[in-house]
Amino acid sequence: MPLALLALAIGAFGIGTTEFVVTGLLPEISDEFGVSVPTAGFTASGYALGVMIGAPVLAIAGAKVSRKRMLMLMMVLFIAGNAVSAVAPAFGVLLTGRVIASLAHGAFFGIGSVVAATLVAPERRAGAIALMFTGLTVANVVGVPAGTLLGQQVSWRLTFAAITVVGVVALIGVAALVPDGAGDPSPAERASGGGLRGELAAFRNAQVLLAMAMTVLGFGGVFAAITYIAPMMTDAAGYAESSVTWLLVLFGVGLVAGNLVGGRYADRALMPMLYASLGALALALAAFTFTAHDKVAAAVTLPLIGAFGFAAVPPLQKRILDNAAQAPTLASAVNIGAFNLGNAIAAWFGGLVLAAGGGETLPNLVGAAMAASALVLAVVAARMERRGASRRSGAVVASGARARAGVEPMAVTPSRERP
Repeated sequence: MPLALLALAIGAFGIGTTEFVVTGLLPEISDEFGVSVPTAGFTASGYALGVMIGAPVLAIAGAKVSRKRMLMLMMVLFIAGNAVSAVAPAFGVLLTGRVIASLAHGAFFGIGSVVAATLVAPERRAGAIALMFTGLTVANVVGVPAGTLLGQQVSWRLTFAAITVVGVVALIGVAALVPDGAGDPSPAERASGGGLRGELAAFRNAQVLLAMAMTVLGFGGVFAAITYIAPMMTDAAGYAESSVTWLLVLFGVGLVAGNLVGGRYADRALMPMLYASLGALALALAAFTFTAHDKVAAAVTLPLIGAFGFAAVPPLQKRILDNAAQAPTLASAVNIGAFNLGNAIAAWFGGLVLAAGGGETLPNLVGAAMAASALVLAVVAARMERRGASRRSGAVVASGARARAGVEPMAVTPSRERP
């Protein structure tokens, strides 16, 4: 694999760490600024909102900028946002820093996916995308626990300072290792449908929209469970609160494994990999409704949910790139925002179930239903694709038969008027 993928993975590691580490630092932030914990939680929800807004806006704004330069600009935004967070004198400034950093998230992963896919041979593209996303998954195993520990034992400001340093390393790596022009459309591609008009045209493709819907439902289903994992593990399974961090590390290990497996096999058989991961995810989430009541069973099920959930990410991202091949940047970036949209929807539905008096494990059924719905959409998308291929094949066969029979297309000649 090219070294440029390592630079992208380092950037993904920093982004993944800053996205999730704040949830473990809310009490410290609350104490320092004298705000309630729910108010401190705006640093997480504000980040998610920034991802959804920043992904399409920055992808459109950078439509005429080289993709390497856009990646570098995203890292500059990321560095600036985390630096502001590290020295914030007031809660409002911290929130501003979080939003600035979040703007880079969707565009970096969206553009990074396009660049990663062009650095390798076509049959290895899903694996290259997965390698970049490995930085995000490793962040959940290493970056988030380490950042949380550093913030709790020393200072949450030092956590954001360390993340800023990671951003600087990623910026240097992208500048030095990503080839100039990597992922950029050729002049011919721009003329035949690239540019902003081509990027927007991708959203008229039903397969692109279906893949995004699968992203919202599939990975969103994971967060129906993970959003409420702390009360679920303490109240239902009987774990101590201090054990939740290590359970999340187990979940993160599953993310890493699923990402690598999904990337490897999506290059060989994309749709079967998607069917298997979404189907297994639905079953694992449904089972977690019951296994969450037992310590050992819960500890086994959690990494499986992470693995099956992230195994669907490389094939979904590659499917977006394949179906928006002429102008993939915006569609790829918006699909990253779709992950956050799915997380928000799943957390909301899970909260409704809990508020209605359901048991603490019932959000898992919400996740299972979402994953099953994504599987149904995958089947629908594949059937539509086969029908389209069949119609094209039939048209080619019919055209060939006419040619063999010597039948020429009827020509329309201009009529002459009689004098």
